[in-house]
Amino acid sequence: MVRILFVLICIGSLAASAQARVILSDTSAGQAFEVEEVATGLNVPWGMAFVNERALLITQRSGGAVRLNLDTGERRPVQGLPDVAARGQGGLLDVATGPDYPDTGWLYFTYSKATPDGAVTTLARAKLSDTRLTDWTDLLVTRSASGTGRHFGSRIAFDQAGHVFFGVGDRGNRPNGQDLTTHAGALMRLNLDGSIPGDNPFVDRENALPEIWSYGHRNPQGLAYDPATNRLWEIEHGPRGGDEINLIEKGANYGWPVVSHGKEYYGPVDVGEATSKPGMADPVKVYIPSIAPGSLVHYRGEAFPEWRGNLLAGALVLTHLNRVVLNEAGEAVGEERLLESLGERIRDVAVDPEGRLYLTTDSGRLLRLQPAD
Repeated sequence: MVRILFVLICIGSLAASAQARVILSDTSAGQAFEVEEVATGLNVPWGMAFVNERALLITQRSGGAVRLNLDTGERRPVQGLPDVAARGQGGLLDVATGPDYPDTGWLYFTYSKATPDGAVTTLARAKLSDTRLTDWTDLLVTRSASGTGRHFGSRIAFDQAGHVFFGVGDRGNRPNGQDLTTHAGALMRLNLDGSIPGDNPFVDRENALPEIWSYGHRNPQGLAYDPATNRLWEIEHGPRGGDEINLIEKGANYGWPVVSHGKEYYGPVDVGEATSKPGMADPVKVYIPSIAPGSLVHYRGEAFPEWRGNLLAGALVLTHLNRVVLNEAGEAVGEERLLESLGERIRDVAVDPEGRLYLTTDSGRLLRLQPAD
């Protein structure tokens, strides 16, 4: 019997089911899978992280977070969050367990923070004690203020060498993509404590911010590191057409807004000067029309052997789970669109220790994708 637990949070009564129900069955790469509805009633659940094998910490763009017990369905509000400028596309954004999480307990967050010049994307870290965050520290309050509520980014990834990466969109101001004096339109690389690595590409350059790792990005919405190949992958929103998957290299310029595959919103007019130019990195894959990606994972799990080495991205506008097949050279050689019949804006994707996928949707659902029995 399905048991519904109601937890009162600042936005009202939310429902979570202790016994998930199957809402879809299908096959991919010859393997049958099913999708279960685990929870409903979340408020644009933007990011999630496994704080242990059976508990998820879920951020909500409106500024709150919940801790969800996957065994019982119990959902409790998290205390100790900062004031969040939840306006437009800004809010409480990503959350990720640090690579040293088992030893230190550090969780990393991105969120939009109010400053005298306007809201800016901020990287922070904190520790979680049951449902209370402690030791909250802003590691980098970016220089990315603008007069718009658009393009804050922002996802988090870690490499094996003790660095944290995160991205900021161009904040609705296209020239920021080619301006190294702003964090807008760039990916940043820091040490885990927020200090600047001495080998960052622009650390010794005048008129450039030393935290920048790569630039020329319109609005990074997914970031994934593959330790098996030491590759950092990024997916970003283009304009009308021209979403991109990029293989991120140190100091590389990814072209925005000089280079783009997209069109202007007001008509069939090319954005930028070309689709490729010398000195600017070409994308690994371009989506025309745009799928509006919301996240990215590089799959190495056990549950779906045929997906190992693939990129998985949630799609917002085209409402599906996007699976991209990569070859050993890092080239995109295949694509599959899953879960289209659900019609859900898939915001985030996470992989549990068993290799099953957890998906959040803008409608407030938490879904689990797993092999069928």
